[in-house]
Amino acid sequence: MDSGMGKMANAMTVDVEDYFQVSAFENTIHRDQWDSIPCRVEANTDSILQLFDEAGLKATFFVLGWVAERYPALVRNIVDQGHELASHGYAHKRALLQTRDEFYQDVGRSKQCLEDIGGVEVVGYRAPSYSISKKNLWAHDILADCGYRYSSSVVPVNHDLYGIPDASRFPYRVSEGRLLEIPISTVPVAGRNFNCGGGGWFRLFPYGVSRWAIRQVNRADRAPSIFYFHPWEIDPEQPRVEGAGMKSVFRHYLNLSRTMPRLQRLVRDFDWVPMKDAFSEHLKHDAL
Repeated sequence: MDSGMGKMANAMTVDVEDYFQVSAFENTIHRDQWDSIPCRVEANTDSILQLFDEAGLKATFFVLGWVAERYPALVRNIVDQGHELASHGYAHKRALLQTRDEFYQDVGRSKQCLEDIGGVEVVGYRAPSYSISKKNLWAHDILADCGYRYSSSVVPVNHDLYGIPDASRFPYRVSEGRLLEIPISTVPVAGRNFNCGGGGWFRLFPYGVSRWAIRQVNRADRAPSIFYFHPWEIDPEQPRVEGAGMKSVFRHYLNLSRTMPRLQRLVRDFDWVPMKDAFSEHLKHDAL
């Protein structure tokens, strides 16, 4: 999609979850502990909303149902400020670790919760940790059955936690055409796809790498790029979780203090819109 000013409009997305809910800590902090841990997600998301308001951009917020139930005002703020409300599931349990029935209950509960609080239809979904792989492609059918119109849950890379390396780098139809899968942006380098969509990669490499990669997707592929991050990534003062493995600690805490300054550059360097607008041409052809 072109913004009308000669620049490609890319998709800005935020996965709204708190620091203690990430998959990296799923074996360290159990879900029955969540309600006893002080939350930071509301304040961090408010800071993101302020950043976006100052930059004049709209984004898609994939909100966890657990967060929405406890912070309904935050959900309403997202909607009232003109952003797209989408689902990140309810309990941040990776889809790969759920049975079909558990997944159906999770994504259905999340959609209903968000729609009841936000007062808008929720058509987009993103799996926790991009956990739709070749092992559970049935998840697409369940999402379509629940009324979602698109998913952004596949990354076409090799990774120890997620990925379908040979998946298309661009939107494609699944579930007999009922659902649009919009994979996270990658750039091909030396025969392999590299994630350029944000998250830990945005914190690991210098900002110029992300800027170059997004431009590559826009110019070489003539396609919108998707960028994602989490509210906890702008919060270097968050409590340190004890007992997690070294890899998890490295991935989670790396360069947290650099995220916000880099985001401030990113929102200036590119045009940003919600997912439903960046990929509106693809969504027009929904097979209903």
